[in-house]
Amino acid sequence: MKRTFQLLLCLCVSAICKAGNGDYSIAKITPALMKEANVIKRYEEIKFEVLNVNKARTYKKVAYTILNEKGDESAEIVEMYDKLSNQPSIEATLYDAMGVKVKSLKRSDIKDMSATDDNNLIDDNRLKAFNFYCKNYPYTVEYEVEQDQYYTMFFPGWIPVEKEMMSVQYSSFSVILPADLHFRYKASNGAGEPVKTTVDNKQVFTWKLQDFNAIKREPYAPYWLELVPCVYMAPSEFAIQGYQGNMNSWQDFGKFVYALKKDRDALPAEVKAKVHELTDNIADTHKKVALLYDFMQKNTRYISVQLGIGGWQPFDATYVATKRYGDCKALSNYMFSLLKEAGIPSCYALVKAKNNSFVADFPSSQFNHAILCVPLAKDTMWLECTSQTEAPGYMGDFTGGHYSLLINEAGGTLVKVPGYKMNDNLQVRKTFATVDATGNTEVHENGQYKAIQQEDLHNLINYNAKDKQLERLKSQFDLPQYDVVSFSYKEEKSRIPVINEDVQLNAIGYASVTGKRLFIMPNILSKSSSKPTAADARKYDLVLDLEYKDVDTVEIKIPDGYIPESVPQPQQIATKFGKYTSSVKIEGNKIYYYRSMERISGRFTAAAYNEFVQFYEQIYKADRSKVVMVKAN
Repeated sequence: MKRTFQLLLCLCVSAICKAGNGDYSIAKITPALMKEANVIKRYEEIKFEVLNVNKARTYKKVAYTILNEKGDESAEIVEMYDKLSNQPSIEATLYDAMGVKVKSLKRSDIKDMSATDDNNLIDDNRLKAFNFYCKNYPYTVEYEVEQDQYYTMFFPGWIPVEKEMMSVQYSSFSVILPADLHFRYKASNGAGEPVKTTVDNKQVFTWKLQDFNAIKREPYAPYWLELVPCVYMAPSEFAIQGYQGNMNSWQDFGKFVYALKKDRDALPAEVKAKVHELTDNIADTHKKVALLYDFMQKNTRYISVQLGIGGWQPFDATYVATKRYGDCKALSNYMFSLLKEAGIPSCYALVKAKNNSFVADFPSSQFNHAILCVPLAKDTMWLECTSQTEAPGYMGDFTGGHYSLLINEAGGTLVKVPGYKMNDNLQVRKTFATVDATGNTEVHENGQYKAIQQEDLHNLINYNAKDKQLERLKSQFDLPQYDVVSFSYKEEKSRIPVINEDVQLNAIGYASVTGKRLFIMPNILSKSSSKPTAADARKYDLVLDLEYKDVDTVEIKIPDGYIPESVPQPQQIATKFGKYTSSVKIEGNKIYYYRSMERISGRFTAAAYNEFVQFYEQIYKADRSKVVMVKAN
């Protein structure tokens, strides 16, 4: 192994930076690399060697020059290990600004700890961590790590530019594997094709990157891996804890996942009896699914399990029924088993949750969550089985619109979980206000929030006590000063869930009374807070992930004796990003205000960004327009 690494060093790596002797001097960094940078990756050499289908080894040597405190995060080393990998060997050295060695790592300085302090997680993951905690900028840290893993299911990707405001002076990545094994790769954003060589009858694939200037992240930019050179990698043949599989296609990968789950759906007799008690006299299949989903929610809780193959293989249904807990895999399998007992077929499904960055044309282990798909006669229900509070069929922004791999005996099929459109993500507010002679305003708001617009409220009212709910309300509204008089929430659980809100406020001095004039902003509760900054030279596309619609109607009663002096003009703004409408009408001592805001999701060219900024500037201004009333005599 060492001989292979030495040969590769000679063949593949031009040693730009050698430890010590001033080679890490700040003077050897070009001005271009310094621009916009908090940290500079001076040197990186990574070798990932597949020893056989059951074992791989990673060697990594990396040096970072930290320019300021914003770059300190890169100075810390954190290496994970578990039962499927050995403890990593770690060496580290600290250098000053001139590249002179200050000190080396002592073994006793390395912290060895559990990788989590979460009580809702069962795992064997541990980590080794170390930091020199240097504050004399600039300084350089060099780390060298070697570790074996006893599986080949996961290949590391190459992302030399790890974060924004990081320049890269030199980085190389090599994959080494026996002649009889294969892997696949997808190079993006200029990463290019690898240099292919053979060493000791082993295949070697090497990528390099030099002198890459730091990127300053732009607002609403695409995902990071769309901006920087990177290489996705995955095995063809692989193994993990006695299970072997193939990842050449989504279908093949699905066969492997199916094998992990096979024959793990047996239920205890008492649970089978409960299934039939709940469903045998119900004709409607939707109702059956909802009843069993409710049963699962009330009788289980979520605990993440990351024990060896348990990170991929679900606990069997009997285990979940007995222990009354499970992770996403186990709970989805348990729900699958309940439905199966009721005669309702379903599909176990993997999904990429949270971040929707997914490479659909590159079969690989990109998933981080499991859910359940229930095909029905006229439609399909998707079930999030880790939640004890969500409505059946609602997936939210956690998985809605994301790629999912449906698993059955034939293998895997890549599909998309249904997402939520503008008219699903609806916020409707009706506000009634009364202004007294001093400008104090009583406000009564009835709000209705749907789909993604209700998620924050759903979490607030299901996982927080009343005092925490009140605390949020006290800071929620853009009002100079106000007291919360009362509030209540009511949930309507459905595939498009709804939360109805009733709030009463006292807004102190909301209207301004000066002499014979009264000034008031009729948009009391829905002022836009978004005001993006214009860019002289936008580089990347503009990405808007969420689309939604807000509708407000406001009725304000003011003291008698006033007539309008100045009334905002109606606003109608239509752009490719959305539409905005507002209007004010005055009848006697009442002010009527209407506002509608529609935001469209999509991807737009960089050239359109300042038009987007202008759209929000117009909204920001219109939302704060005032009505001026003057006493009649």
